[in-house]
Amino acid sequence: MTSAAELPADVLALGVTGSTGGLGGMVARQLAELGSAQRLLVRDPARAPVLDGATPAVCSYEDSAAARQALDGVKVLFMVSASETQDRVQQHTAFVDAAAGAGVQHVVYTSLYGAAPDATFTLARDHYATEEHIRASGMDFTFLRDNFYLDFLPLLAGEDGVIRGPAGDGIFSGVAREDIARCAVAVLRDPAIHKGATYSLTGPEELTLAQAAGIITESTGRTITYQPETVEEAYASRASYGAPPWQVDAWVSTYTAIASGEMAGISPDVHGLTGEDPISLREFLSRPVL
Repeated sequence: MTSAAELPADVLALGVTGSTGGLGGMVARQLAELGSAQRLLVRDPARAPVLDGATPAVCSYEDSAAARQALDGVKVLFMVSASETQDRVQQHTAFVDAAAGAGVQHVVYTSLYGAAPDATFTLARDHYATEEHIRASGMDFTFLRDNFYLDFLPLLAGEDGVIRGPAGDGIFSGVAREDIARCAVAVLRDPAIHKGATYSLTGPEELTLAQAAGIITESTGRTITYQPETVEEAYASRASYGAPPWQVDAWVSTYTAIASGEMAGISPDVHGLTGEDPISLREFLSRPVL
């Protein structure tokens, strides 16, 4: 395990979590391309990306002692939300406390669009609870509230090419993970001017799932359709997976959040942070996989 004493001084200022995953990996690579030194906080150092100016340090969100050691000297922290688990808020809370104890000054946290204590999407409530704990920690913060990822839309379809869920004719304003990464890098490069800010990150368009299915069909050649379900049908159709109740609630409320209008609205924040328009679903599907 790498200790803070073994790291060059210029690596200590910026810590990045999630670098072995999609979003965190994009952020780490972009920072390296810009010449920013960074500490990559990872569970397995063998999986850490090899990047110029990047040094891995081992910790997990739930291991407070290891996290505090890995964060020693870090002043600005990019915190990607943990994988979906029943105790995710507890993991986040432990990590935020470790960050505050280690002397981190500013946390940039990837939250969720519409995060609120009474949000329809159950996981948005978890993000709100994490935001509130960060606010209470005494550290400076910036929250990136991401709409649903465009990257995951094609994966909603089953093997038969049908997206099923109780979204009705509701609309959402999905955002490409690539745009979220660019926004995160913009904040991390100059965090002081984003102190206390909450950004809503959306794509450039509002779509129903039926419209999204049509665009995926046109762009990929795979026939994708949307079949509305009632809430009761949604729970019944997912019962065979054997998932725990909290997970099924999250799956179903992904769609009911769209139906309720809570994922609608187009924000100017991607352009405001990056100077570029966000990527549309059609543009995303035409791009090479990063």
